[in-house]
Amino acid sequence: MQAIESVEAVAVAEYLLLITPHEELFNRIRLEKQSFFEKYQAPEAVRGKPHLTLVRFSQFEGMETRIRQRLRHKADEWMPFCVELSGYGSFPSHTIYLNVATRTGIQNLVKSIRTDSQALMKPDKDHKPHFILEPHITIARRLRPWQYEAGWLEYRDKNFSGKFMANAMTLLKRTDEAAPYKTVERFEFKSKPLLARQGVMF
Repeated sequence: MQAIESVEAVAVAEYLLLITPHEELFNRIRLEKQSFFEKYQAPEAVRGKPHLTLVRFSQFEGMETRIRQRLRHKADEWMPFCVELSGYGSFPSHTIYLNVATRTGIQNLVKSIRTDSQALMKPDKDHKPHFILEPHITIARRLRPWQYEAGWLEYRDKNFSGKFMANAMTLLKRTDEAAPYKTVERFEFKSKPLLARQGVMF
């Protein structure tokens, strides 16, 4: 009995670090997800909110304070950057997503977090963090073969464009995989371009 209680006491939580588009674009993407759900009866399309995942990891909750401090420091030194979306892509044969046309800013941020924080995000060798270097915004995932085939036939040539300034990243957490994620902290990017820091005016 004590052994079972001990295992439960050190259970890991699941974390997501992500970037969310501004409200107008967020709502446009949410309507796309709703439309996909209604056409193809795909509940996963409306289960998650529109976002760009940076890192997905599991960790003991006792490490959370250190992780938040590290991410806070990272956000303090990072500048906001533009993200452009253009058209659709897919991961055969299960996921349809919005393409990110400007990947460099996100990829550089993910690589920087991986360099600084990878060790903090790994409780043991069996729980490695997943750093997402192919940025995308999911429309629907876990599709059945017919849902994917019919959906991709429609969406592969469908137009969608939008852009937003990525000016913060948000850490979410859940302790039960059946429960929704809850916000832990939002980290605003606070660094300014060198010229702005020096007060140069044009």
